[in-house]
Amino acid sequence: MTILPEAFVSEMKEILKSDYPLYEESINKDAYRGISVNRLKAEPQELIHMLPFQVSKSPFYRDGYYINTDESGIGKLPLHHAGAFYVQEPSASSAVSLLDVQEGDRVLDLCAAPGGKSAQIASCLNRTGLLWSNEVVKNRAQILLSNFERMGIPNGVVSSCYPDVLCKRLEGAFDKVLVDAPCSGEGMFRKNPEAVGEWSREHVLSCAERQLSILNSAAMAVRDGGILVYSTCTFSYEENEGVVSRFLSEHPEFEMCDISEPFGRKTQLPCAVRITPIEGGEGHFAAKLRRRGEALRGSFFISGKAQSVKDSRMTIAKKELSDIFKDIPEGRYEIAGDKLYIMPEEIPELGGLNVIRAGVLAGEFRKNRFEPAHSLFMSSPPDSFRRVLDLCDADSRVYDFLHGMETDCETENGYTAVLYSGIVMGFGKCSDHRLKNKYPKGLRI
Repeated sequence: MTILPEAFVSEMKEILKSDYPLYEESINKDAYRGISVNRLKAEPQELIHMLPFQVSKSPFYRDGYYINTDESGIGKLPLHHAGAFYVQEPSASSAVSLLDVQEGDRVLDLCAAPGGKSAQIASCLNRTGLLWSNEVVKNRAQILLSNFERMGIPNGVVSSCYPDVLCKRLEGAFDKVLVDAPCSGEGMFRKNPEAVGEWSREHVLSCAERQLSILNSAAMAVRDGGILVYSTCTFSYEENEGVVSRFLSEHPEFEMCDISEPFGRKTQLPCAVRITPIEGGEGHFAAKLRRRGEALRGSFFISGKAQSVKDSRMTIAKKELSDIFKDIPEGRYEIAGDKLYIMPEEIPELGGLNVIRAGVLAGEFRKNRFEPAHSLFMSSPPDSFRRVLDLCDADSRVYDFLHGMETDCETENGYTAVLYSGIVMGFGKCSDHRLKNKYPKGLRI
């Protein structure tokens, strides 16, 4: 039996009014669980029929689904390794719905780790525009990068930079900015009962100050006419309506946007929505704001199609890429040290922003040869490869591959994309009908 802090109960009674008993009744029930489908890898209706468990539609996101609370081993499924879906608490997906990402948008996810909302944004962008995902904590930024690679995001940047530094440098650069701010985590009480014991009013108030500071920084990155969405996984007035109200009082250049999405409950602000277990989610708050002015974009972005790199090693790389792909992937090719990257077609100058990865790591130069990278295969469509080994669930080689073992291979000699039911999950190198496994050691099961 979870016993809630008295101060928390008092505030929730004020927020929920006559619905508070429903929340109190829900607190000892199982937490909601869900997934978000990654359209870079699979269409939702196709994936649903491939999943080994039942799902039901979530109201919070176009491609969000509930799963049973007792499902286990989801992270070991081939479809998960292939990046076909992201395990995500259902109401957490609501913020991206409010962001209303369109193809071609430039989007900043300012507090992005571990990457669930970035995965949604990338799915909506559909390989167009630019996704810049930032996480100030270094080890969490590495987790974010790993999920970027798993989800096959080709048009992104991952950085680990302080929000004020990043947003000042990228002033007015983005059509959409998401701030999913660190918070007191009241919406995690059912998922993590230990969070109840760690809760305090002092922590709530300190979170609110930090959130306002982050939001103030984020405002700089929004172009005229652009959208700023602020979200938390907590319920408190101070961290939610309080932060947004204070922000608006300090930033007359922003205005509230009415919320038309059919989920959650109304708040004291017309631009915001709150979700509790009563509404079918663990707990989320999101507010949608717009910077006043004409819909103009910043002009400092570098853009252009594939460019030639003045480096003799490119001849080696292009020869290998021509053997792997039917057509060499488009993009701006750049060499840094021994690594070759395929950059997004639109990207600002990166110096001084602690960028961990920009674009796709295509591979590395080793002596006189080019070794392709896992991320190159994961970010490429399955029909772009010359050689594929497409495995199904009944084929024991699926798990042999995920274990890092060599397997039989029917393709011609050369680097070969390994697919699971038509979805890329890695690659190997076929030689005399044997596939040398190239699945990264840190990802193997």
